[in-house]
Amino acid sequence: MDGEPMSKFLRVAGAAASAVALAVGATACGGESLEKSGGGDGSGKPGKEGSLVIGTASFAESKILAELYAGLLENAGYSTSLKTVDTRELYEPALEKGQMDVVPEYAATLAEFLNQKKNGPNAEPVASSDADDTVKALKKLAEPRGLKVLDVGKAVDQNAFAVTRKFAEEHDLKTLSDLGKSGQKVKLAAGDECPKRPFCQPGLEKRYGIDIAGIDPLDIGSVQAKQAVKDGKDQMVLTTTTDATLDQFGLVLLDDDKNLQNADNVLPVVNAKSAGSSKIENALNKLGRVLTTADLTELNKKVDAERLKPADVAADYLKEKGLVK
Repeated sequence: MDGEPMSKFLRVAGAAASAVALAVGATACGGESLEKSGGGDGSGKPGKEGSLVIGTASFAESKILAELYAGLLENAGYSTSLKTVDTRELYEPALEKGQMDVVPEYAATLAEFLNQKKNGPNAEPVASSDADDTVKALKKLAEPRGLKVLDVGKAVDQNAFAVTRKFAEEHDLKTLSDLGKSGQKVKLAAGDECPKRPFCQPGLEKRYGIDIAGIDPLDIGSVQAKQAVKDGKDQMVLTTTTDATLDQFGLVLLDDDKNLQNADNVLPVVNAKSAGSSKIENALNKLGRVLTTADLTELNKKVDAERLKPADVAADYLKEKGLVK
């Protein structure tokens, strides 16, 4: 990665599930509250194939992914319980120890987390915008720790930049390259670390030639940041590719056409000893072949905006796609 991603770490403490943060990764084993337990039939009896603990962060997207995994595993004969956690620094060791069996993860973010855990905070980045190369690097770091990385999925939750639909139409903008070529000065709502992060202000200026007039240090992807762009105080906001609330603010994403951001594709990571069987792998890999970024955004919207339960949203999706009986 270019330094550390602004995505899946403090998002758990942000204003919404679509909010992002300027730290290391997603979430983990802090709260230790069981959100769901028992067999797939709701009886509380162990599944015929055994029981599995699925770790989930406290933001909506992570809960949705965990529920999707639970549905697939229950369909394969396992009973599942979901454990809500707070920081990767805690849940990743718990996964290594087998205190959890499965977690939904993000390829580039986890790769850099494990890279820095092994090689220190100034380690040479191993992640890139290439998903296959990033997963290869991730597997190399994960396997010695007893972790098994399953197939990388289509869905990507990575840093992204949005402008108002009106601003995009006025200046004929579809991509970040278009914005650079337009010569428009933009004030960016992005958090106070943006000027130091290669994938934020320096990358926008160097790779895209975008004229950043200033940084508005608002929480990334927050309601306040998006409102500032809607009101014209700022012209662009840093958010994520699966932000489900952009429409509410009249915002649209500009395509990262020169691949500034790293490949934070969604994938399952399991404890190799307790959950490394081909049966579990086959069950979980079904999702990655179907779930797209657009699908994940829509699922987030149903939970964040429509206030539906992650378990219900996940169950409906699995049925709709024919992934469970």
